[in-house]
Amino acid sequence: MSKLFNIDNPLFTILSKICDMLFISIVFVLLCIPVVTIGPAYTALYYAVVKVIRRERGYIFREFFKSFKLNFKRSAIVGILFTIIFGILGYDLIFAWGMTADTSSTKASLLMGVFLGLTFLALCVFIYVFPILSRFDMTVKQLLKSGIYMSMKHIHFSVLMIIVNIAAVLGVYFYPPFLFIAPAVTVFVNSFMMEIVFKKYMPESSGSGEETGVDEWYLE
Repeated sequence: MSKLFNIDNPLFTILSKICDMLFISIVFVLLCIPVVTIGPAYTALYYAVVKVIRRERGYIFREFFKSFKLNFKRSAIVGILFTIIFGILGYDLIFAWGMTADTSSTKASLLMGVFLGLTFLALCVFIYVFPILSRFDMTVKQLLKSGIYMSMKHIHFSVLMIIVNIAAVLGVYFYPPFLFIAPAVTVFVNSFMMEIVFKKYMPESSGSGEETGVDEWYLE
């Protein structure tokens, strides 16, 4: 019985991680409401989920707000940029859909295909840029270039992560309370693919943590 209530019990560990995902998802949703903070919130969410929930380093809120403050300016700029991009693409898709509904011309179908392709590319880059910023120190220009490069080079992972995101959106649509844990769960699942990609671009370890004083948890 004593083992059942031991804090090192695997059941308690799992419950603790679920609670962390629930609480940090609620914070993420609240911080996304002003819109301009979507980028910083997404960056911080990825950083905290991977470092605390997956690698078991630090405390969830402390790591979240550490990343939120550190990357606020660049991630906010990128977040606003993507808000504008998706707004324009959304309008274009509605326009193209209207054209295809009114006429079955090749031009209308081609236009729809172009806008769908651009939307797919934007989604791929969007999924990558904020996790990249949480891990690498880059300018906005470098960040966008890296997002395009990684998402296209590892297109199989990009497609799978988009599917995970769509599944999460559908989950929220059919069961709205899922919204309060979906962000962290989605990032957690995607991180297994994202971290495989990131390790290909990480510098070699500079030695053990005891020698350098640096906790290279991201190389584990």
